[in-house]
Amino acid sequence: MSSLFYVNEAMLPGMIDVQSGTLDDPGALPAQIHIQTADRIGWMETEHELPVFEHYPG
Repeated sequence: MSSLFYVNEAMLPGMIDVQSGTLDDPGALPAQIHIQTADRIGWMETEHELPVFEHYPG
């Protein structure tokens, strides 16, 4: 089961975080920011530079 949205008035007052994976067309709303970067794993900073495969590499 997945939630459709997330509300945390203490951290994000007045905001509703809608889970983009629940949208009919998630590509219509591309990411605009990175949050919680102080807690991310170090290699996530450059993960976009890794090789990309459209399907499982053979």
